[in-house]
Amino acid sequence: MNHQALRRSFLGRLGQGSVSLGLGSGFWQAALAEPEPEPFGVQLATSWPEQSDPAPYWVSEKLDGVRALWDGKVLRFRSGRPIAAPPWFTASWPAQALDGELWMGRRTFDRLSAAVRRASPVDAEWRAVRYMVFDLPDSAFNFTDRLAHRDRLLGEGDVHPLGAWVQAVQQFRVSDAAQLKQHLRQVVAAGGEGLVLHRADALWHSGRSDAMRKLKTVQDEEAQVVGHVPGQGRLQGQLGALLVQTPQGQRFALGSGLREADRKKPPPVGAWVTYRYRDLTPSGLPRFASFLRVRHPE
Repeated sequence: MNHQALRRSFLGRLGQGSVSLGLGSGFWQAALAEPEPEPFGVQLATSWPEQSDPAPYWVSEKLDGVRALWDGKVLRFRSGRPIAAPPWFTASWPAQALDGELWMGRRTFDRLSAAVRRASPVDAEWRAVRYMVFDLPDSAFNFTDRLAHRDRLLGEGDVHPLGAWVQAVQQFRVSDAAQLKQHLRQVVAAGGEGLVLHRADALWHSGRSDAMRKLKTVQDEEAQVVGHVPGQGRLQGQLGALLVQTPQGQRFALGSGLREADRKKPPPVGAWVTYRYRDLTPSGLPRFASFLRVRHPE
């Protein structure tokens, strides 16, 4: 896919509607919302199946940053909304589409998120941001070939044709599941989130892809807030839990992980939130789900 086609795909969005239902005064307000459409022009990871063979895959650290795609002219969030980056940040970038993460380092997500979502960029904040490139959205080449092309674009050693803040996400290979788990433990112990695996011979395509996998010790997913469950006892007068709905239409109460500020001013109905969980029940609901953060509109 060339950068013009990728750019057009970013800009195509499906509409979304909702109907509100009152379920009793002083209780909760619920909204029946259509599942959020998958973003266009973005390849999204699926979970790594346990006991699978990692040998056919390239492996990299999963960065806890903000996904950002360069369409050849404009830097965009994964939804297609433009990012207000300073002009110098992208001044030397090519017409070739790039896929990566805006990143400030491990455990800096909140500071990074605030910086890159400002309508007017603060130059001092952006000086600390790196664009970590892991792929080139191009359906004509497999991932290994795309990596080689990426490395030629980004330069080597002290040569940085796109700017010193544009860096390649390190990719490596492992021979078996035991070695993969060892790398996962090392990354998590150092404060990282987990690993991403790209199948070496896979062509690029948008949407959820089994050619791109994520592996974490604790899983995370997103769900939409469809109601507020009132607190009881010490939480009287505050939020007890969020009623959320997954993109697959399953609902559950999300109460663990909420901070005092979240309970006093909860995410509104219609907002999307990220939650963590250990595994799934036989019916597909998350076990030990815990609120992580609100997913900002993109």
